[in-house]
Amino acid sequence: QVQLVESGGGLVQAGGSLRLSCAASGRTFSSYSMGWFRQAPGKEREFVAGISRSGGTTGYVDSVKGRFTISRDNAKNTVYLQMNSLKPEDTAVYYCAADSGSYYHRTQWSAYDYWGQGTQVTVSS
Repeated sequence: QVQLVESGGGLVQAGGSLRLSCAASGRTFSSYSMGWFRQAPGKEREFVAGISRSGGTTGYVDSVKGRFTISRDNAKNTVYLQMNSLKPEDTAVYYCAADSGSYYHRTQWSAYDYWGQGTQVTVSS
């Protein structure tokens, strides 16, 4: 069992930056590939970024490439999402998720076993 707790969301102006953190409980954090997803009102949950168990491989949805960076610190049981050049369309609840079934991240939300409670990111124009 893994418990995930996100933090770092908030209100920011367009062009600004935020850094999300996701702290995981337990001693097996490095056994999970990790992902960040987001869900805006009236829209489906969307894959944003993912990272492999070791942190050596990452992937992003096209709309955030070059602006967002996912990273992890297995010693601290934490995964991060650095978000730069934020746009109003980035406004959503952001969730981190843990996947025990694959070394590399997967983009389907149904592949993930554990989810955080979400953190709101609001980007004003």
